[in-house]
Amino acid sequence: IVHSVVRSIRYEKFFDSLRIYVRGGAGGMGLPRYGGIGGKGGDVILVATEGASLKKLKNMNSSKRFIAGNGENSQKNRLLGKRGANITVPVPVGITIVDDFGHVLGELNTEGATLVVSEGGIGGNPVTQFSGQKANAVSVKLDLKLIADVGLVGFPNAGKSTLLRAISRAKPKIASYPFTTLKPQIGILEYPDRRQISMADLPGLIEGAYRNIGMGHSFLKHIERTKLLLLVADINGFQLGPFHIGRSCIDTVVLLNKELELYKEHLLNKPAMLVVSKMDLDGAQSKYDEIKDKLKNLAEIISDYPENMRPERAIEFTDIMALSIETNRADVKKLKYRLREVLDFHSALYEDDKETELISDLRTRMSPSGPQMI
Repeated sequence: IVHSVVRSIRYEKFFDSLRIYVRGGAGGMGLPRYGGIGGKGGDVILVATEGASLKKLKNMNSSKRFIAGNGENSQKNRLLGKRGANITVPVPVGITIVDDFGHVLGELNTEGATLVVSEGGIGGNPVTQFSGQKANAVSVKLDLKLIADVGLVGFPNAGKSTLLRAISRAKPKIASYPFTTLKPQIGILEYPDRRQISMADLPGLIEGAYRNIGMGHSFLKHIERTKLLLLVADINGFQLGPFHIGRSCIDTVVLLNKELELYKEHLLNKPAMLVVSKMDLDGAQSKYDEIKDKLKNLAEIISDYPENMRPERAIEFTDIMALSIETNRADVKKLKYRLREVLDFHSALYEDDKETELISDLRTRMSPSGPQMI
């Protein structure tokens, strides 16, 4: 079953990266006899659009070539040539634009944000000896990183999709085999006062993801822009198959810690919470009682693990909650409101830090550069 699912992953590829060719229009020719100026070439403009996707973009233009219109030549009856038509390309919110040299050209993180990726050539004029200039043709990579408040991280079948369905309006596919989530899912948590919090469910990590085992680390980039990490661990642990090593619940938490650190260590600085799932199963409570103190003091027990499993630094959880996602709605509701409290607390903390930094900067700027005369 696992092999057939892995094959389907390759077939049902989720587009979170796409390379496109862009070229602005050429400038129109000037008319030296009358001093006429050629029209400027059109620009290629990326526009962050709600509902857009890289898959839709590829289907819209299978050649992945986007070329703006050329400026019109200057004429006796129209000395100022008409500007070439711009071409606008709808892209998803959360796109980073990178050139072939790895330079980030810009990010489009809010709906309606725009970026000119290829400016049209200038029209013919006295400086160019009335010759219209061509635009630079470039190849750019569109790299999508989802923007969500909360990012779900866990091994396959830990209950992430079940949690997302229970706590939000999302309806992700749920099954009892590994690699259920084949592409990121976004759910919206709604509150009576109309507050909304977004939560992203990512395909499950497995041990050795940093070596590109399973689905690798490719989807971890989607939690870089989340404000809070929510790790989900099955109380019974995880085993990929009969020929693989079985890992306990606490083992999976340590391994998730390791995989996050290997991807980008700064992810460990994000606020984090832990949910121990499937507490409705037989013997779950006794298993949790054995490990709950260890989970609270993760930094003290990671030294007991072999080097290939041991992270350099333990992730710190603001909350650890053991719950039954499917059978206890009260637990899910408690988690839903706790997520809001933690997000609001860290948001206020961030704003306080920004204000302190601003005040410090203002004081530095206003302080005299030399000794004061009294």
